[in-house]
Amino acid sequence: MAMSLKAFHLLFITLSVILTAFFAAWAAARYSAARDITYAVVAAGSLAAGLGLVLYGARFQRKTRNL
Repeated sequence: MAMSLKAFHLLFITLSVILTAFFAAWAAARYSAARDITYAVVAAGSLAAGLGLVLYGARFQRKTRNL
């Protein structure tokens, strides 16, 4: 069974959101241990990227609902 391009795109977005969440958690843990502001910035940026991907995924799904 072949996966549609739409389904693959949504799967890829979902996996990317999961990856950004894990990366943000790792950076936050490193910030707690090292108190280096770079880790806090990376965690915040990763959370922002994850939120952007969630919004993009929802918009993509609404836009392609009838395909």
